[in-house]
Amino acid sequence: MQILLARTKGFCAGVARAIDIVEQALDKYGSPLYVYHEIVHNTAVVNNLKTRGVIFVDTIDTVPSGARLVFSAHGVSPAIVSETIAKNLKTIDATCPLVTKVHNEAVRFSDEGLNVVLIGHKGHEEVLGTAGYVVPERLHIVQNETDIEKLQIPPNQKIAFITQTTLSVDETRELILKLRARFPRLTGPTKDDICYATQNRQDAVKELAQFSDIIIICGSPNSSNSNRLREKGEQLGIQSIIVDNADSLDLNLLTDKMNVGISSGASVPMHLVDEIVQKIQTGFPDTSIKTFDNPEKNIVFPRPAI
Repeated sequence: MQILLARTKGFCAGVARAIDIVEQALDKYGSPLYVYHEIVHNTAVVNNLKTRGVIFVDTIDTVPSGARLVFSAHGVSPAIVSETIAKNLKTIDATCPLVTKVHNEAVRFSDEGLNVVLIGHKGHEEVLGTAGYVVPERLHIVQNETDIEKLQIPPNQKIAFITQTTLSVDETRELILKLRARFPRLTGPTKDDICYATQNRQDAVKELAQFSDIIIICGSPNSSNSNRLREKGEQLGIQSIIVDNADSLDLNLLTDKMNVGISSGASVPMHLVDEIVQKIQTGFPDTSIKTFDNPEKNIVFPRPAI
């Protein structure tokens, strides 16, 4: 058997930055430290931080007045910021800079008086945060072609689109083409909102699909970008599974496989990928490993003052 490790795996720069912010805040201020929503969508990361005194909350009213609160990498809406001010909370912003870019686009298009179509998964933390930067009556959230067909906007009207950063690159492109066909005056960001890490990981899975009999995606069930990777492998005709960690991997699935591709979501610690590799090598002792150059190895986002 041969294991093919994807070019991109482990933390992306935005996730590494967010986790580093929480760890620095813990070192400086101690616990309890509150975080609004999970800092990133990964079970192991969240559980580890909980053991160190981090308290994850889904509503601001559960945070004591005057406490210290970190905004997760997914970002928050202006309404949430206002709630923290009203409770005199000391906030630290760990929003991924690429999500902040989308927030700024939302504000710009909204200020121009345009209807704004937000392509994303309804209910996802990032979408909820971004939606708050658009005037409510001009906001339209779509996640598939059916949603686009239901839009009650005159076709000759100028409208704008923005997207969740962790979507499928190919599917999002199709939705934008659908929007453009229906709304010829459609405008959007000067650059794609899909983040570089999402793009790179999906490209890496496409590469793995050329050589693999099965693709294993290490990622948590609630991770959008991890699920998109599994879907991409399936779309390319390769059996693809998502596992949270090595314990979740059933080695029986690999019994008749010669080439096993392995990738991970952008919020997955590298040690979880390594543990999956070690489990496979233990079960199949003659397994070799093939690696590829990582295009992200020198990408780092600056940290704010804590």
